Amino acid sequence: MDASSPLTIAIIGFIVGLIVGLGCYRLFSKSQREAASMRQKLLEREHQIAEMKSSVGSHLTGIYQRLGNIRDEANQLELQLKEDAAEWNIRDAAIQPSLDLSGINETTQQAQDDPAAPATPRDYADGKGGTLSEDFGLKSNEAATPQPPRY
Repeated sequence: MDASSPLTIAIIGFIVGLIVGLGCYRLFSKSQREAASMRQKLLEREHQIAEMKSSVGSHLTGIYQRLGNIRDEANQLELQLKEDAAEWNIRDAAIQPSLDLSGINETTQQAQDDPAAPATPRDYADGKGGTLSEDFGLKSNEAATPQPPRY
């Protein structure tokens, strides 16, 4: 068989054409371009997610450090408060006072005993059918309102 025979040239031409056709298909195909752009977008999004994770991690680390600093300062303030209380011979109860409700009852009794204080409105206070009483309009007065005649 001769190297320059028409059959050899046809086979080589066919193979070269096939290779060129596949290359052109890969380069100019719309689906291939879309797939490549999708891969590119996916890589970009993964990169953005990685950046966000690192920024959130650094943000949380900063918050933990600030909380630690606040706790340390609170502990120092408490220690200083205890030292000052010990220096001035003050009990711990005075440092952390409990809720005292005795003053509230005294002020309400003083307001009731004071004659110069304004009186509570009578239509609500006496509860005997005033317009602001809690049962105004709830009682039915069937005897007072006659029913219309029925035909």
